[in-house]
Amino acid sequence: MTAYILRRILYLIPTFFGATFLAFLIIQLAPGDYLTQRELDPKVTPETIARLRAQFGLDRPIYEQYLLWMNNLLHLNLGYSFAFQAPVLEVIWPRVVNSMVIVIPSTLLLYLVAIPIGVYGAVRQYSLGDRILSFLAYIGLSVPSFFLALIAIYVLLQIKFRTGTLIFPVSGMTSSGFEQMPPLRQILDIAWHAVVPVLVATANDIAGLSRLMRGQMLEVLGQDYIRTARAKGLAERVVLYKHAFRNAVIPFVATLGGLLPSLISGAGFVEVVMAWPGITPFFLDAIANQDLYVIAGFLTVSLVLLMIGNLISDLLLAWVDPRIRYE
Repeated sequence: MTAYILRRILYLIPTFFGATFLAFLIIQLAPGDYLTQRELDPKVTPETIARLRAQFGLDRPIYEQYLLWMNNLLHLNLGYSFAFQAPVLEVIWPRVVNSMVIVIPSTLLLYLVAIPIGVYGAVRQYSLGDRILSFLAYIGLSVPSFFLALIAIYVLLQIKFRTGTLIFPVSGMTSSGFEQMPPLRQILDIAWHAVVPVLVATANDIAGLSRLMRGQMLEVLGQDYIRTARAKGLAERVVLYKHAFRNAVIPFVATLGGLLPSLISGAGFVEVVMAWPGITPFFLDAIANQDLYVIAGFLTVSLVLLMIGNLISDLLLAWVDPRIRYE
């Protein structure tokens, strides 16, 4: 097991440098840079543009820019945001925290709901409840998250139009006068605004994960050792949750590697549609502005978290299923 862990850690080193260089190269393939847009401003002189380009190393070859950026990265410096005139980490961290307000509850809700639904569908295959849940799952899989967010906004506005009461906010993260609220009231206000984004961000994933869990349980329940366990007279609860569920949940352990990067990658287009100040709208703005070091820094942090998550997943898989270990 120790050799397996060391081997997996050593694999991460070339992966990190290869992936970061590839990401840096792809970013540089876009024509122009952040200062190209400033060249169109008549108030900015060509000498100023040249000085800024030399200051940030944008006049150097790509490999020199990468080495300079990597040197800063090894000193925990993600670079400098051209648009915000501030270090990248200071700029992106508040947005990451905002995204976590949605991502952490939606992840917990996802596993708490999807796995029991999948087990129920497998144990009571083709029952009325299974058919209803399957129908809802197919609807959930077919509706994109951003469209589901638009539907939620429409429904909430219709309710407000008919009753005069806004059950949940349809956009933003805080109410007016947020700064003057006491701390507990601020927390409750953010939680109130997060209800709809959390539900919308979770709905699609519940549909997919529950179908996956149902399929895994059905496959395991058809194995010979399950029939043997039942023939020995074991209680159905023991057969399901001690023998079947433990093996059916192995693929879910493999998906844990994606949880860490998802914590900072945000809730995707749900944040854009519902005007949530998370990382996704900020990242899209950085791409539009060609804010090089913000894009590279965000991709690097995501990459590191993805590698750590995959390492944890591999170790958990090796612990759950010893056949996976490399001897």
